[in-house]
Amino acid sequence: MGVKQIFNHSLWIAWKDLLEFSRSKLRLVMLVLMPLFMMVMVGFIFPSQDTVSDVPIALVNLDEGSQDLEMGDAFVAQLEAINNQKGFFKFQNATDFEDIKSRIQSGDVSGGIIISRDFSSSFFAGMQGNITLVTDQTNPQLSLILEGILTEVIESMGSVVAKITMNETYEIPANRTEAILSPYHVEVEGIIPGEPNYFQFVAPGIMAMVVMMSLMTGLPHAISYEKDIGTLDGMLVAPINRLAIIIGKVLAQTTRGMIQGFIILVLAILIFGVTIYGSILLVILLLFLGVFSFVGLGILITSFTENEETASMLMMTFMFPMMFLSGVFFPIQQMPWFMQRIAYLLPLTYATTALRKVIILGAGVSAITIEILVMVGFGVVLLAVAVPMFKRAMSK
Repeated sequence: MGVKQIFNHSLWIAWKDLLEFSRSKLRLVMLVLMPLFMMVMVGFIFPSQDTVSDVPIALVNLDEGSQDLEMGDAFVAQLEAINNQKGFFKFQNATDFEDIKSRIQSGDVSGGIIISRDFSSSFFAGMQGNITLVTDQTNPQLSLILEGILTEVIESMGSVVAKITMNETYEIPANRTEAILSPYHVEVEGIIPGEPNYFQFVAPGIMAMVVMMSLMTGLPHAISYEKDIGTLDGMLVAPINRLAIIIGKVLAQTTRGMIQGFIILVLAILIFGVTIYGSILLVILLLFLGVFSFVGLGILITSFTENEETASMLMMTFMFPMMFLSGVFFPIQQMPWFMQRIAYLLPLTYATTALRKVIILGAGVSAITIEILVMVGFGVVLLAVAVPMFKRAMSK
């Protein structure tokens, strides 16, 4: 059987699978809803500094300075003035640490600020005034954001107070106090324009993950389901090369995955403002390579299993660890060393890394050569094992 005929048969099988898929309205709806749900869930559930607004914060002022020299009240007034411009917090007066603790436990506040009793006296004695930030450890991400915002506000206020003190006490000109307090000026500049954000980081990983999931969940239905109901036997006795069956099934699932990948890409750009700094053609190529690296694993698992249910269970067993170990949601560098070793054995890691480099950093082919070679290597090795196994399984 010639290559042209195998190719034509593969297209026919792919068209048959896609046509069968399109006849189910629920499947078509889920084709769009699944990536939409993933993007909205990740985009809005994970907080960022931009999403922090009117967060309830308990405020305790224990300062015992004299009425004329109440630095604690001055600090609170400055804090409220800055917050009126930013709108980050909604302050509530509290009595002490135990009161803040009780309010955090009941869910009334998300954190607290305590101004120490010796705040004014320390200040006028030339020492640092103590301020305690109390955080809610049940929400570590929000606590880190609040801690960062509060620390930044408090440090900027402290800098202003120090400048005024140096100017009034030591008669240092205002234009020199900044250099004395902060002798080094640090500027942060990325290699691409714009401010970094969590969703810009996670969107490429979600694209790779959804394409992988479509392939890995679609293959059991495409092969094992037809084996269960007997329609696969009809194709096996027809004058069709078994390689054409494999290619056709994979083409159909790849088409589904790529459609969902493009839906995610469009949603990321339109709703969440993700910018693609690299080549869109290179992004498409990487998605195809990601699919190619997984195809062999999907065929191999389907060949070993006797029915669709078993195949689906095995697919899910492989998928979920890959989702969390491949750096889709969290940087691999934050994982324990032994998990990092596992992560670098997974093809999804390289697909996610390559997509991030292209989409976020505007990288070209030369910068992702290793990732491309690894994905191609995974695909070639797994297919070399999977195709003979599939042919042998279909002969039984």
